[in-house]
Amino acid sequence: MENAGAPQKQLFDAKAALLLAALLGGNIALATGPWLVRLADTGPVSAGFWRLFLALPLLVLFARMSGQRLGGMPRKTLVLVALGATAFALDLASWHIGIGLTRLGNATLFGNAGSIILLFSGFIMARMLPRGFEWLAIVCALTGAAILLGRSLEISTSTFVGDLFCLAAGLLYAIYLITLQGERARFGSWSLLVWVSVFACPVLLMLALALGEPVWPTDWTPILILFVSSQLIGQGLLVYSLGHFPPLIIGLALLTQPAVAALIGYFAFQEVLTPLDLLGMMLVGSALVIARMKRG
Repeated sequence: MENAGAPQKQLFDAKAALLLAALLGGNIALATGPWLVRLADTGPVSAGFWRLFLALPLLVLFARMSGQRLGGMPRKTLVLVALGATAFALDLASWHIGIGLTRLGNATLFGNAGSIILLFSGFIMARMLPRGFEWLAIVCALTGAAILLGRSLEISTSTFVGDLFCLAAGLLYAIYLITLQGERARFGSWSLLVWVSVFACPVLLMLALALGEPVWPTDWTPILILFVSSQLIGQGLLVYSLGHFPPLIIGLALLTQPAVAALIGYFAFQEVLTPLDLLGMMLVGSALVIARMKRG
């Protein structure tokens, strides 16, 4: 009996290891995004446009392979998707602009602040006060953000403004998630991503043109790597693995993003972190983990 169960246990362990590798790999792939945005010779908003536009045909393919329908959405749903996609486009634009102005570690942390903002919005909508660990998340988030924003202001007003752009991106991403949370279950993740991209791409392109950014790249390498690493590998691995882990593990894995981004910032752009910076990042990171636990 023990011998018969051994192969099954090994198979289970191998699958668990594969899922964990996918979860970590997805976060690490997404952490390279800010670096590639900086390397692109387009404008930052234009880089966001290409990231979504190049992925659109593959998203359609994934939706069809998954058996998710792409048509037949009611008008009310299309309006909600358009609103959510606009928030997502502005999130991407705000985050990419902030990436060029602040440190990569800060940009990644604040860009992921949507989980904390969703936790706050839950209290407001429920008209109730936080309890237990929820208070801890709030204190960690506010203290850590204050430390990081203060350190950015010490370095330069431009890095402080960059942090604010990335915080705004976190807020816009939370609006995107709240707007479409009901539709995601109804139509499927891939199908919804197709429609979000269809509505978000024109918004990003018009915004890039309005800002006078160069849109057409002369060097396609950073743009193509950004599209492959962030949209295909990063998002694809997360879609594959997220449903198999409890929120605590997902929250902890999320912390690999700012850690990897900070390392890239150090080696590629000489962005040095002081012990105070690390304390601020740890506090905001702790709040992200707690917020993710509460969302689950």
